[in-house]
Amino acid sequence: MDKNQEKRQLTTKIELRSADEAESDGVVEGYALKFEKWSERLWYFKEIISRSALDTADMSNVIACFNHKQDYPLARNTVEGDIGKLELTVDNIGLKFRFKPTNTSYAKDLVENIRSGVVNQCSFVFSLDYSDDDVDEWRYNDDEDIYERRINKIERIHDISIVTTPAYSDTEAVVGARSKEKVEALKEERLKPMKELEKMKLELDLLSL
Repeated sequence: MDKNQEKRQLTTKIELRSADEAESDGVVEGYALKFEKWSERLWYFKEIISRSALDTADMSNVIACFNHKQDYPLARNTVEGDIGKLELTVDNIGLKFRFKPTNTSYAKDLVENIRSGVVNQCSFVFSLDYSDDDVDEWRYNDDEDIYERRINKIERIHDISIVTTPAYSDTEAVVGARSKEKVEALKEERLKPMKELEKMKLELDLLSL
């Protein structure tokens, strides 16, 4: 995965609707991401996505797949026609997706698992342009002893996936390398005065000997 890319799971209701009364394959729909909703703890921080984060995002070639496996495609938003066509809509809740999966054996199995409730979560892969200073904001929450990140501008949505893994957890979220670097830098900056104070105290203790 590219250094600027990150992957997030999301607990959300994935619905399965009949395309029409004669169809049994159904249409899969849900939210790939939701605005203004705090994540669970991700490494040393938690995050929230601003309502304007997708205003300039590139969503020109997004694929829907199963467990982020590109060799198990379900739909794509560049496809013409109903079957295999991924529809993406940004509303006041977040990024909504809708598609009727391709007529493949793994897609049929997935639809059955969604229908039974065995699979009910989704995930998305996105990237940020870190050359833009306004891409995100960071602050330290003393009460919770955690860094808080607000994502303001998503550069690109790469894929959305129906997933079987737990949602938005410490172990399942793929935190981008640049996010880790940012947190480490913030920690170092926050602890610097404390380290300087400890150094001064040590020097005074040595002088008093």
